[in-house]
Formats: sequence, C-alpha cells, structure tokens
Amino acid sequence: MTGPALPPKPQARADRVSLRQYLRLFRADILSAQPARLYRAWMAEFRTPFFRSYMVNQPELVKTVLKDRPMDFPKSDRIGEGLRPLLGNSVFLTNGAQWQRQRRIIDPAFEGGRLRESWGAMWQAALSAQSRLAARAGEVVEIEEVTSHAAADVIFRTLFSIPIEDEIAQAVFHEFRAYQRSQPILNLAAFLPLPRWMPRFFRADTRASARRIRALISELTARRMRQIEDGTAPDDLATKIMTTRDPETGETFDTEEMVDQVAIFFLAGHETSASALAWGLYLCALYPDWQDRIAAEAAALEQGEFSELSKLRVTRDVFRETLRLYPPVPMMVRETTRPERFRDRDLPKGAQVVLSPWHLHRHTRLWDNPDGFDPARWQTENGKACGRDAYMPFSAGARVCTGAGFAMAEGTLLLALLLRDLRVVPVPDRVPVPEAHLTVRARDGIWLALAKR
Repeated sequence: MTGPALPPKPQARADRVSLRQYLRLFRADILSAQPARLYRAWMAEFRTPFFRSYMVNQPELVKTVLKDRPMDFPKSDRIGEGLRPLLGNSVFLTNGAQWQRQRRIIDPAFEGGRLRESWGAMWQAALSAQSRLAARAGEVVEIEEVTSHAAADVIFRTLFSIPIEDEIAQAVFHEFRAYQRSQPILNLAAFLPLPRWMPRFFRADTRASARRIRALISELTARRMRQIEDGTAPDDLATKIMTTRDPETGETFDTEEMVDQVAIFFLAGHETSASALAWGLYLCALYPDWQDRIAAEAAALEQGEFSELSKLRVTRDVFRETLRLYPPVPMMVRETTRPERFRDRDLPKGAQVVLSPWHLHRHTRLWDNPDGFDPARWQTENGKACGRDAYMPFSAGARVCTGAGFAMAEGTLLLALLLRDLRVVPVPDRVPVPEAHLTVRARDGIWLALAKR
C-alpha cells in the first residue's frame, strides 16, 4: 500500500563546501546542510579549525557508543551551548554522577504501571483534541499547530493534572511555540571552543522566552510543592518525581532542579510528540489506504481502557514508520573521553561523535526502500533486524529517553482517535519541507484538508 510519491525529504547540499558556507547552511537548517553521501556512509569526518567531528552510522559503532560504553561517550557540552538558558542542568544535558542521580529520581515515575495510571489523563487529552479538530471539518488547517496543542494538553494533564485551558498551561504553551522557532538544537556557539567563564550570546527573543517559560514552570512547581506539603497533591507524574528520593543519597529534587526537569519533560514530551504526530497525520493523508486501516482499527476504541492500546497494531506500525522517516530529534552529539579507533581512524580525546537518527533511519545500506513509507516493513525480516540495530528515535542504551513507552502510547492513541471520525487530505500546492530546529518540523507548516468520515 503505497502512494505515487515518496514522502518529502530535504535537498542535500553539495558534497564539498567551505566552512563559511556550511555554517550558513547549518544556521538555516541542520538537515539540508549535510551531504547526500551520509545516507550511505558508515562513518564521515568533519573538520573545523577548532575540533573534529565524526558522524557514525555503522550499527556496531552506534552500539559501542550508546549501549556498550555509554560512560566513555558523555553528551557533548556543545549541545548545552544552545539549550542551557531553558533547560539549565536538566537530565538531558548533564553527565556522570549528576546525570545518574537525576535518572535514579526520574525513572521510577515512568516504570511499571505508571503508564497505565497516566492513561486516563492521556485519553481525556486525546478526546479533547479530537473534539477540537472535528469542529474544523471542512477547513484546511495547519496541523502542526493542532498537534502542538494536543501534545501540550497531554503533558499538562499527566504531569500536573491540569488541562491546556489552565491559565499557566496556556502561557507555557504559547511561549514554547515561540521558543521552538527561535532556537536550533545546535547554535553556532557550539562550533567555537569558548571557555566556560566567557558569557554566551543568544538571541534576545530566545533569552526572553526561556526566562518566561522558566518563571511559569517555577510557579507550577511551587504550587505543587505546597500541595505536597498540605497533603492535597494529585497522584500524577509531578508528584511522583518531586517526592521520590534518590535511593543512594535520600535526596529529592529542590525547586530549581525540578524546574530544569519539567522544562525538558515539556521539551521532550511536547515538542517531539507534536512533531511526530504532525508528520504521522501528513503521511496518512499522503497514503489514504493506511489512513483507512487506522480508522477501522480505531473503531474498537470505545471504553478508554488501557488494554485497548494493544489492539492498535496497525496504528502503532504507522507511528513507528513515522518516527523512522521523521525522527523528532535528528542528531545527537557525544564526546570522546579518551583516544578511540573507529574504522581504522584515530579519534582524539575531545572529538565529537555525531549519531544521526535521521541518516541512520534512511541508510541505503541497511533499509529496504529507505525513503519510502511502508509500515508493513515492521513485520518483515529487514524491518525487524533494522528495528533492533538501526532504529533509535528515542536514543538507546543507558540514555534512552525515559518516556519512550509513554511517547509511543501517546502517539498511537492520538493518531487513532483523530482519524477515527475524520479524514485528512493533502493540499497539493503545499508540500511540507522538513527542516530541523528544536525538532524536525516543516518549513512553512503542514497543511491538511479535513473532512468527516
């Protein structure tokens, strides 16, 4: 079941460009700044006057970095250059003992039956999104805005037990929408070896958005702290995280630390989910046979019971395929802590190791029909093998996203409910062009026509 055209993909740059040209392309879009050869290379080296960077696509080497020896390849500080004003010392940016302590406190909130406990709030958010979208049947809508709203509602309901209509939730949501467009995953400061004492320079609107977001999150966190002290706090993710003690030290997060963590929960749980869901709806519009199969499968969703999630097998495969083609976080950067030797090349200490889900998921030497949309691949031998070795939309190993299971359930549920009663149709003269800012979004949005089934 395929459509007449491949899903949109950014135009790759010329194979050789100057550093100045590369920086200009990089500022505009991380994805189109890369050469086409990265879709078939096992490893590629990029040199600047300040550092060496190596993109690694060979599954065995990716496994070495993420799974076999993760502590030898900590997150690069260059990632933090752009995101520190918003995320502070969140679990997304820290390394070593600090990161381990944070994961010991955060992980229990997402383990075991916690997804089941969050399901009711997730279901209500999905119903609200369905209702809002149904009211716009007959219109052409920018779907990224719709999915951002839906993903934000899921986060606020599951994290703080408040709907998106809450005044503070609304304010945070709108600020994040502004921040997403103003700040890339890596800013140009990441290319310069600045000493830690030197001030970092960010766009004024980026700094202002980060300050406003953190102030709003501080207000939510302080309010929840008072509820915990009063014994009136709801049993949601925020309460669980704020009351969990590190089993080794007995410490809990203080308010500032909790603000850092909530910022990354919102960034990871809102930005990435919104991106994936928007691309999923677009792909369903482009390939209506799969859309119809999802709608038929979703017809069984009536009670809102957690057990119904297991019935959404086709929907889950469509969402997995969406994450393959449009991984929300397209690149991850690690750093060598000692000299390494990869594929007969010597990597010096301090070298950047770039792991790119975007390129790995479309690698021509790994996947059958790598640029094609084919959810059925996940039931084939090639799909299963690549799913084990060359698929990492949530990273992998010790630093895998702690909310990966949560995100898969959320995306599958929202995709099913939104398509159960509505049909999405592509707008011919508005083909979205993928580009990477904080997440993989469309340059001018994703426009879809809505119709009732």
